[in-house]
Amino acid sequence: MNPYSAEYPVKIFTTPLCGYCVMAKRLLMSRGVHFEEDNVAGQSEARAWLLKVSGQRTVPQIFIHGQSIGGYTELSALDRAGKLIGMVHPDSQ
Repeated sequence: MNPYSAEYPVKIFTTPLCGYCVMAKRLLMSRGVHFEEDNVAGQSEARAWLLKVSGQRTVPQIFIHGQSIGGYTELSALDRAGKLIGMVHPDSQ
């Protein structure tokens, strides 16, 4: 598992029936943020890895430039504080 993607600044680990995953993806899309999605449903090894690197059992788990920022609540807080786009595109600041 690799939370970093050279092609996408954001990587989001999700499951299909997760409402918070849907909300996180909608928020990212509404801000024009390109992301890579990795469905971890039924993937116990992937879920164990996420727990190890993020300390969280829940999805979505969101990484910006390879760094865990948490889930939807944290993503939304970054957006409300006006920090999300700066983290995703640090060169645009």
